Amino acid sequence: MQREHIEAGKAIQKRTGKTFYLATRFLPQRVRHPTHVLYGFFRIADEVVDDAAGVPPDEQRAELESLRAQALGEVEADEPVLEAFQTLRERYDIADEEVASFVDAMITDITTDRYETYADLESYMRGSAAAVGVMMTAIMEPEMEETALPHARRLGEAFQLTNFLRDVREDVVERDRIYLPQETLREHGVTPEQIERLEYSPAFADAMAEELQRAETLYREGVAGIRYLPEDCQLPVLLAAVLYAEHHSLIRARDYDVLTDEPSLSTVRKLRCLARTRWHWHWNRDPEAVFQRVSAVPVVEPDRHGPGHGGRVPTR
Repeated sequence: MQREHIEAGKAIQKRTGKTFYLATRFLPQRVRHPTHVLYGFFRIADEVVDDAAGVPPDEQRAELESLRAQALGEVEADEPVLEAFQTLRERYDIADEEVASFVDAMITDITTDRYETYADLESYMRGSAAAVGVMMTAIMEPEMEETALPHARRLGEAFQLTNFLRDVREDVVERDRIYLPQETLREHGVTPEQIERLEYSPAFADAMAEELQRAETLYREGVAGIRYLPEDCQLPVLLAAVLYAEHHSLIRARDYDVLTDEPSLSTVRKLRCLARTRWHWHWNRDPEAVFQRVSAVPVVEPDRHGPGHGGRVPTR
């Protein structure tokens, strides 16, 4: 990959993914440069459907199919990031199926704006988030790749679910999308129309709390696999997890009201998370232990009220 290709991806990441970009800066160069390219490709595809006001669905689909063909090397790339992605895909032996799964998820966004069940949403995230985790793992080249991959998929899903919960207002206002599962909303007595009108209520807060807990289970499962990554990649991935999960603290602090405005991490707060994570990492190189100490995700312990009880309860 040429310098101009890397810089093109870096510029996209710096502009559109400030939280992930901060964590990326701590990756070793051998991984940081491919990450810029990967992120650039992801955003180019994502923006086809996210910034599609007035663009007919058929045109969006055609553009995504063109991106698919370019990413898979079936046709010549028409911009630096896609040219670099072709090289990266071959260099790290990224499966065509992962690329296709990601593009298919972007195509889903053209026609799908509601998800009936969490299983439906999870199927979408298999392409839009888990595939990203698989590709990121590939460029890190861990020795125990097969062991690391299930955790990487879970962490990718955790990041995306946090984004969905943070961006409820933006998604419904700008794209008429609701990623909160409809079954969760119904269970708490919330209608899609209430969200469309940005009507906050205690019932909406309860629905958000349930989905936030679901995301936090994904974080725990994902972070458990960081130990299988190369040593020089563990802290940056851990930092990304801490930063994304920090949004949960903001959401809880406003009693789950993400409809009035969107919670956003300040630069000071990000730097504080960075400093705390690095300090604890200096003394303890166990990713799970550090995540439990510094992240906004509550720690859970086995239920010890009696023998044979396998439940788990939060301790903070």
